[in-house]
Parts: sequence; C-alpha cells; structure tokens
Amino acid sequence: MGVPPERVLRWEKVPEELSARVPVEQRGPGLGRDSVRLLVSRGTEVSHHAFVELPRLLRAGDVLVVNTSPTLAAAVDATVGHARVVVHFSTCGDDGRWAVELRDPDGRGTTRARAGVHARAGVHTGVRAGVLAGTEVRLPHDVRLVLEEPLSPRGDRLWWARPSDPDVAGLLARHGRPIRYSYTERDQPLSVYQTVFALPSADGAGSAEMPSAARPFTPRLVAELVSRGVQFAPITLHTGVASAEAHEPPYPERFAVPQASARLINAVRAGYGERGAAAGRGGDGGRRGGRVIAVGTTAVRALESAAGDDGVVRPRRGWTDLVVTPERGVRVVDGLLTGLHEPEASHLLMLEAVAGRAAIHRSYEEALAGLYLWHEFGDTHLLLPEEPPHAERCFSN
Repeated sequence: MGVPPERVLRWEKVPEELSARVPVEQRGPGLGRDSVRLLVSRGTEVSHHAFVELPRLLRAGDVLVVNTSPTLAAAVDATVGHARVVVHFSTCGDDGRWAVELRDPDGRGTTRARAGVHARAGVHTGVRAGVLAGTEVRLPHDVRLVLEEPLSPRGDRLWWARPSDPDVAGLLARHGRPIRYSYTERDQPLSVYQTVFALPSADGAGSAEMPSAARPFTPRLVAELVSRGVQFAPITLHTGVASAEAHEPPYPERFAVPQASARLINAVRAGYGERGAAAGRGGDGGRRGGRVIAVGTTAVRALESAAGDDGVVRPRRGWTDLVVTPERGVRVVDGLLTGLHEPEASHLLMLEAVAGRAAIHRSYEEALAGLYLWHEFGDTHLLLPEEPPHAERCFSN
C-alpha cells in the first residue's frame, strides 16, 4: 500500500540544499548531537526550538518510548558474476535466511537501485536486472548468498537469500559498513549511527538503518529529562532497509515490548486519562499522569503492535506487519518525536494518524520556510497533542 495521491504533501521533493549531508557535530566547532533544531507542533500551532530545549517542552510524568536496537554495518561489497554489487542486509528470518537488497555502486561511494527487468518461465517475473531466483552472490571470504524468492508479492526489491555461512553478524562486523544514500557526503564510522539508547543483542541482531529519531539525545540531555521527572520505556524494533526510491510501506520487522515497559505505559495512560477527564469537567486540568511520546516511527510501530483494541499494552515479541494509517489510528501514542520525512514517504501516514493531516501540512510548510534539514542527520519534529487552555496554564510554570 503506497501513499494515496491526496495524502502527499503539496511539494514533490526535498530541496537538495535541505538534505543534511553530514552529522551536525561535524558542521562546526562546539556542536554536539543535540545541536539540531526542533520543530514543535500542537495541532496546527507551530513553534521553533533547539533540541536542547526538549526537557522544557515535556513535563513530569511524560514517558518517552525509545528503541534500543543497535545499528548494524549492513552494507557489504559483493559480486554477481563479473558485476560489482552492494548487498544491503535487511532482516534475519526465523529460518536463517536474510532479506537482502542488491544495489549497484554509483561511483560516488553510495548506491542506486538496480534498473531493468528480467523474466523467465517458471520464475518470478518483473524482477530487477540480474536478480532471479537461484542467483548466487559472492561475498568476502568466499561466503555466498543464494537468492530464493522475493520477500513480498508486492515488489521485488527485497529477496530472501540463504547464506553459506550462518555467521552473518560476524561477516558484517568484519566487512560491513553503515548503509548510506547519495544525499550524504561521505562514509562515517558505525559509532556515528548508534543512538545513546542502543544495546547490543546476544544474537547480534540489530537494525539495517539507524532508528534516527533518537540520534540527537545525549547522556547529559537524558539525565536532565530524568531529573525533571520524564520517564523512559525501552522497546526494541529491528528496522529493515528503507525504500529510498519507491517509498514502499514497511515490511515485517522483529520487535519486542518488555513487561516493565508495558506496565509503565499503561500506568501513565491511566493517569493521563484521568487528567483529561478532569480537564473536561473543569477540574484541576492536568496534575495527574503524563503523555506517551514515541521516539521515532519504529517505537510507534512496536507499541501499537503490542496494544489491544482496548488500548492496553501487553508484553509481546515476534514479528509485526502493522502499517499505521489515519484510518487505523493510534491506540496508545499521544505524541511523536521524529525526523522530517520525504513527501511520498509512507511514514507520513503514521504522522497523520498521530496528529491529523492539517497539522502535518502546516508543520511541513513551516519546516520548508524555516530551512530545516531532512534525513537521518537532520532536524527533528515533535508532535504533541493539543491541550485545553486552562491545562496549558497549569503547566506554564
């Protein structure tokens, strides 16, 4: 399911000058990860801030849901026959196969989608050039991948492939590098792509691409948030490779919502519900509870996948194929901290589900006019729920 035409923003492409080409800390002396800008939306009301102001924009009792998935060095040089390719390792399946994307080197240190189609009797048709079931990909140290079948009937970008050596994590550690796209200026060390919340997993699992909404957080900023009463609820969702050209909706991904996080989120939601009811009755307008704010679209996907129709979050782990849309809505998330997304990205549907179409259009108009920067090294966007006027006064001190 792509983004319906009526949902696409009024502009068609991110202006080249608004692509963040290097991390903010490399743009000048004295800058840190938290030196990015922060656009804040409360309904259609928009304000402009620095990311370091985040602790003043949240309040005691709020809970930030953060993704602990580490970023993998998921791009590996390889060959198919005599042709050079780059393999993007996306997701490890339960049967030991990996979902992979084969891309062509573009001569500038990045890659482009493979062009052209092939067809062969008895084999999936309409596939990219040189990508057929049975194709053998040669990796370093004579490790081989055999492509078996497309990951999804809706497209041929990603394939299930079986490695000759099951230790793919070791292969990536020795020969991989972080995935990057043509809008970036140069290769960066893997540490640049790790967030402060990343935790190594026992089986070497991780994300093919950085859960980038959390990148601006620093230990000092986390400490300040905690000192002000903001809580953190860790979840894990291992992200697959992005659809840089086609803007497809996300494929199934592994996730886990632990019991402690589910319990905390449910407690916060119960308090926020009481606060909202009190505000509606003209009561104290907001001294109980806080809001559930997801840090990144990955956190939304994991959390909503663990929520029942009753809005209660239960501990869950496994695979999720949930695509959050305005029609489906959100059951748990009150707000979202995220990056700025391209105008045809499927993530915009999720943003609309959280904040509404009018709020998204208004905020992106402001981001363009304010020359905010896009992509994983870019600026950030905080979507908060609108508050009753008297509730805002209660929290103005």
